[in-house]
Amino acid sequence: MKIRDLMTTNVATCSRNATVVEAARQMQSQNVGSVPVVNGDRLAGIITDRDIVVNCVAKGGDCATATVESCMTTNPVTVTPETDALEAALLMASEQIRRLPVVENGKLIGICSLGDLAVVDIHVNEAGEALSGISEQSRVH
Repeated sequence: MKIRDLMTTNVATCSRNATVVEAARQMQSQNVGSVPVVNGDRLAGIITDRDIVVNCVAKGGDCATATVESCMTTNPVTVTPETDALEAALLMASEQIRRLPVVENGKLIGICSLGDLAVVDIHVNEAGEALSGISEQSRVH
């Protein structure tokens, strides 16, 4: 199965200049843990709930004035719509990530989450493979 068959296409995004609070409110309203950051329709990065905590809150930043650009993940791991679901799951596991922006010709066209893999009956347990890899103890504590 290909990612194009699993991905979410109606993706909430934000700009680099949005405040961290604006991004967090988007996450809250969409019930998601990340928001892709775009420049027009091009993917510029991704901001996650963890990015907000580690790169803004923990450093004493003011989330009302700090920009998304100041704490987002740049150059996120991405896939294309033609990526195989098993390949995406293994990529999630190896990179220990739960979300993959889907990009075609540099344009953000969707996002594939661990949950997207989990709700589909796939002949190989891609979601389990990814979750197992994501949940592995990392070397740094």
